[in-house]
Amino acid sequence: MRAVVLVGGFGTRLRPLTSNLPKQMLPIVDRPMIEHVVGHLAAHGVEEVVLSLGFLPDTFRNAYPDGRCAGVPLHYAVEPDPLDTAGAIRFAAEDAGIDEAFLVLNGDVLTDLAVDELVGFHRASGAEATVSLTPVDDPSRYGVVPTDTDGRVTGFVEKPPAGEAPCNWINAGTYVFEPSVLGRIEPGLRVSVEREVFPAMADEGVLYGFRSEAYWVDTGTPETYLGVQLDLLDGVRGPARSGVDDAAEIHPGATVRRSVIGPGVVVAEGAQVCDAVVMAGSRIGERAVVDGSLVGRNATVGPEAQVLGLSVVGHGAEVAAGELLSDDRRPEQD
Repeated sequence: MRAVVLVGGFGTRLRPLTSNLPKQMLPIVDRPMIEHVVGHLAAHGVEEVVLSLGFLPDTFRNAYPDGRCAGVPLHYAVEPDPLDTAGAIRFAAEDAGIDEAFLVLNGDVLTDLAVDELVGFHRASGAEATVSLTPVDDPSRYGVVPTDTDGRVTGFVEKPPAGEAPCNWINAGTYVFEPSVLGRIEPGLRVSVEREVFPAMADEGVLYGFRSEAYWVDTGTPETYLGVQLDLLDGVRGPARSGVDDAAEIHPGATVRRSVIGPGVVVAEGAQVCDAVVMAGSRIGERAVVDGSLVGRNATVGPEAQVLGLSVVGHGAEVAAGELLSDDRRPEQD
């Protein structure tokens, strides 16, 4: 089976880290997010990945010049104009010549979903499209998907008001489409699969939902982007990993705890880095503190500065000596 992976968004919630970099190229511990996504697909037998590109497409081409990612052949489909989710799917599938059932994924979701079981359920149900579903405590931020006992979707409620959701099973961002779904999408137009295509299919009874309680995180916010990495360090997804790169330089008098420290990072004497991500080439100055926050590539946190409370320091940015950054972004975002 082939898969269309949507990676064309602007990643606005993760700015400034994504101001000049697609979020799927941000690192998750030791490699870019997209390699985690594609590697998971490869483990379940996917033989080609079509990247649906929009924002800074050359970033992906330059990162994988041989057209392979995680050992899987890539096809690059670059939208001439933003077409929203459904428009992007149709454009990418047609650009790649897909004419059989195929997978569709949001490229900012990390999951342990059994993709082969999803595909098997889709085929057995006779669905035109199948949506993977995951349970959440607060479904008001998502597309809520009630189903009957056979898995047939009975409604598709996008971001219902708090307390009014019909269930807590939400759209988890991995789908199986029959080629006929593409015919439901007007070519060359902005069309939303969540707000337009899926509700219409639910009304016709041809959309099914596959429930899974496997690990699932939408990495699109600073909180979740940090959290998925701490999960890997904590062993939530398999054996616990070390987050400290061998090419990092950590002073014996510094403290690094439960953090990802990228290659070329310098953590100076007396500095403390806890529950944080510090990307390649950055420097944490003497007696500085980075706690529960994100520091981009080649950034500088000056001596005795403090970066706290889910702050985000962009690539190449500087936090001055003695400065306090708490629940803030550097540079500031509009």
